[in-house]
Amino acid sequence: MKRLLTSVSLLISLSAFAQNAPETAAQLSGAQTLTFQQALERALVVNNTVEHSRSQINLAEANKRLLFSNVLPRINVDGNLTRNSLEQSFGEGDDAIAILPRNNWDYRLTLSQPVYAGRRELRAYSQAKILLESAKFGTAATEEGALLLVAANYLALVNSESRLDIERRNIELAEKRRIQARSFYEAGEVTRVDILRAETAVKAAQRVLASIEQVRETAESSLREALDLNGDIAVVTPERTLPARPDEAALIARAEERHDVQIAENNLRVATLEVAKQRGWAHPTVKFEAGFVQQRSPFPTPQYGYGTLNFHIPVFQSGEVGARVAGAKAQELQAKLDLETARTAAREDVRTALAELRSAETSLGLAGEQQEAAEAEYSQAFELYRAQEATSLDVSTSENSLASARRAVAEESLNRDIALLRLWYAAGAIREAVGLADHTNNDTPAAAAQE
Repeated sequence: MKRLLTSVSLLISLSAFAQNAPETAAQLSGAQTLTFQQALERALVVNNTVEHSRSQINLAEANKRLLFSNVLPRINVDGNLTRNSLEQSFGEGDDAIAILPRNNWDYRLTLSQPVYAGRRELRAYSQAKILLESAKFGTAATEEGALLLVAANYLALVNSESRLDIERRNIELAEKRRIQARSFYEAGEVTRVDILRAETAVKAAQRVLASIEQVRETAESSLREALDLNGDIAVVTPERTLPARPDEAALIARAEERHDVQIAENNLRVATLEVAKQRGWAHPTVKFEAGFVQQRSPFPTPQYGYGTLNFHIPVFQSGEVGARVAGAKAQELQAKLDLETARTAAREDVRTALAELRSAETSLGLAGEQQEAAEAEYSQAFELYRAQEATSLDVSTSENSLASARRAVAEESLNRDIALLRLWYAAGAIREAVGLADHTNNDTPAAAAQE
């Protein structure tokens, strides 16, 4: 009879607790619902770091146009207005010709065109085109970093919602034991120590719940900052899963073509052109100039045109050209070393990310097995406790084991997901992994929205 009353009391108390359970984040009033895909697409449009990187493309484009203008013709008009202290002329009367008017003026219309300058301007323009390409690669790399950050924060926010639910379930376990202990105490079958021990477990679980709420707020704040949002965010579990990883060789081959490696390759091309450009200082320069002159003085003629071919031949430069070339060669060697470093770093990033992913997958599998065992242990321990064949210490131990196993599964799930994201990021393929097009050529909806 006592056990029947105890069971009824337990059911009534659990029902009351469930009715008073706190709301989840998705039920918060006024929260903006944001899907995983929406968050990633928004990151490519409004993220300040991405926008700053895109401005570098405009800067490189302007520099390319500037260097191209150096090989195009230029037309200028120069003029003078002069007041002389005296006036001189030849002849007298109507035959007088002023050679120095008191008030004099003249203007000159000139056209100049570079003909040859050791191909320095051509190589500088080629460098500008390569740097423009590097700026696009840099923007794409920045976008990938933003995608990784937003995806990790989004998954952390989703995971924190799951962990909040786990902690509420852990509180339910402690509440369940407290209700059972109170029923036993009222029936005179246990001491008040069992109740106090259960209440301690409840408070401990509530403390963990508060810490997870703080973790959720941190993840939400980071996501708001990356997406330029304000207010609460409600997230949903992503429907699209990341693709299965290919083998290590394929990942490494892909990583050796990622954007930072391509930038290093472009830097080497620029450095090689710089060596040739500096050698051009030893070559002669040729420039064509044509003009038309109009002046007030009729001597020797009031107007005339001319054409000039100017050339400059360096004969002895005191070692200047050799020093320029030596400096350019040193930069070329540094660029070669940087390229090798970038390729090595790409390969090792993939290997490190793979090791982290394997570790996370192993830990997740073990955590799942641990949770299954802990659930079986707790179920049996609580049944024995309700039958008064086990002590409250036995239930407390199994309860803590189950709570820890649940937390481990949630934590390792997040670690696995982020490790997989980092692997695709290390291989330079995170854009494809999350289902977004390549924006390297700046021909995308995000780029269009930016313009």
